[in-house]
Amino acid sequence: MASCDHCSVGCLPGEHPGKPLIQLGSRREYVVALAGNPNTGKSTVFNHLTGLRQHTGNWPGKTVARAEGTFIHADQRFKLVDLPGTYSLLTTSIDEEIARDFVLFGRPDCTVVVCDTTVLERNLHLVLQILTITDRVVVCANLMDEADRRKIALEARVLERELGVPVVPTAARRGDGLDRLMERVHQVACGQLRTRPKQVALDPDVEAALRALVSKLEVLVPGLSCPRWIAMRLLEGDARIEEALLNGELASLHRSQHPDSTTGEMATTKQEAVA
Repeated sequence: MASCDHCSVGCLPGEHPGKPLIQLGSRREYVVALAGNPNTGKSTVFNHLTGLRQHTGNWPGKTVARAEGTFIHADQRFKLVDLPGTYSLLTTSIDEEIARDFVLFGRPDCTVVVCDTTVLERNLHLVLQILTITDRVVVCANLMDEADRRKIALEARVLERELGVPVVPTAARRGDGLDRLMERVHQVACGQLRTRPKQVALDPDVEAALRALVSKLEVLVPGLSCPRWIAMRLLEGDARIEEALLNGELASLHRSQHPDSTTGEMATTKQEAVA
C-alpha cells in the first residue's frame, strides 16, 4: 500500500489513520457535509457532484428533507450530506439545529460551506460560526459567473490567508471549479492539507469566562475537539448543548473518536461545570 503525504505507515489512497470512515459493504467513504445560506447554489453544487448517485429521505425524528449522494475523486469515494440551508447556527429553528448538530455530532471528515460571492460578507457569518466547531472546512465561493457579470473580483488567496482554510471559486451552474473543489475536499478529508482557521477575538471579559469554562470541559471530556464552541453555547444558555453535556452525549462522541482514551464522568451538573 502507498502512503499519503502525512503517513509514515501504509494506507489506502486518500485514507489517513485515525479519521472516521463509514463502512458500506466493501466500500469505504469519507463523509462530507454541505452547508450554506439559502440561495447560494448549494443544491446545484450537490447535484453536479453526485449526479444520479443520490437519494432523499427525512432527518431522524424530523419532517425536514435529507438529501445524500456520493461522488468519487482520486479513487476515493465520498458521501455528501446536503444540510438544510441556514443563515446561522445560533438560533433555534429546526433547520439550523439539524445543520449544527450534524457538524458537531455527525463528525464529517470535511464541511464545505457554499457562499454567494456577490454577497460574500453576509455569507462569511456562517463560515466563521462553523470554524468555531471544526477546522476541517473548505469554502466554496460560488456564483462566480454572477460576480463576474457584476464586476465583483474575489481575491481567493487573500481570503484563504484570512480564514486559514481553502477557498475555491466556482460557478456550479456551468460546472466551473468543481474539480478543484473536490481536490481540496479530498486533501482536507484525508488529512493531507492541514487547515489553520483564525478565531474571532471577543471581549476580554468574555474570553476570560470562556477560558475558565473550557478548562472545566477539558477535565470532563479530555481531548474534546470543540470545547471553545461548546463553552460559548453553554454561556449563552443553549439547551441542546446543555442536554448533550448532562446526558453524556459529548463523552460518547469523544469515546467513539478516541476509544483508548479515558473521559471524565459526565453525570456532573451544569452548575458544577460553569462554577
